[in-house]
Amino acid sequence: MFKFRYFLIVLAGILIVGCSTAYKNLTAKMSDLTQIADGVYRGNYDLSGTPVKVTLDVIIQNSKITKIEIVKHFCSPIGKKAEKIIDRIIEKQSLDVDVVSGATGSSKAILKAVENALQ
Repeated sequence: MFKFRYFLIVLAGILIVGCSTAYKNLTAKMSDLTQIADGVYRGNYDLSGTPVKVTLDVIIQNSKITKIEIVKHFCSPIGKKAEKIIDRIIEKQSLDVDVVSGATGSSKAILKAVENALQ
């Protein structure tokens, strides 16, 4: 029984470390908003190696992001903090924004979902 518990602890540690590095080099690039017609664009992203999944709608008006609505966001309770990144994206009209501390994976998934919506 002791060996099985030890195995589970080691496995959990590996999964946590693996999940925390799965998105380390992940970047998102903003499309040229002047080339995107007004409308609602759906994007999603599944952060490989983690349970994080995001589906969102990006609203474009007059070549600007006016709103981003989260449709679905599967993550840990801590990952919900990442949704604050939406305000940063709209304010800067850019995906080159700081991620939310403590919710890096979900932050990057949101950034990638916005990128995918606008491609």
